[in-house]
Amino acid sequence: MKNIYIASPLGFSEAWESFYYEEFLPFVKRCGINPLDPWAANPEPPDVDASRSEWDEFNMLTGQINADSIVMSDGMLAVLDGADIDSGTASEIGYAFALGKRILGYRGDFRLSGDNPGSIVNLQVEYFIKKSGGLVVCSLKELEETIPKIFPELDVPPHRLHS
Repeated sequence: MKNIYIASPLGFSEAWESFYYEEFLPFVKRCGINPLDPWAANPEPPDVDASRSEWDEFNMLTGQINADSIVMSDGMLAVLDGADIDSGTASEIGYAFALGKRILGYRGDFRLSGDNPGSIVNLQVEYFIKKSGGLVVCSLKELEETIPKIFPELDVPPHRLHS
């Protein structure tokens, strides 16, 4: 099982968080991925009334943990949902690309988000994903079929994972 960093905005809302922990992460585990989950790896944020310096300390620690996880990973699975791609996810994609990591993008959001008819999402983000050897897919079924192609070293079970 390979360690794949999961870049996503799915921890920012209750609805997305529910999907992330109850469906998405179990799904990628069944695909042979050991998810490096930044939402679980990071410290609890300070109280909303905390000082600016406390927030700065939290932000720097969180950023370092995420950067270290990307460095240690065998690749990245990036969730590209939202009206526009989350800026943190986009940053993590750029960092992973610069490190030579393969990146697979998943966009289950059906809203149009590309810069033009030739792109599914922001053209620069899509460029980094494709140039890394990855693709952008638009369904869990497509994700299931693509994971072994992008990460052939994974031990993917031969049966259907998603119905």
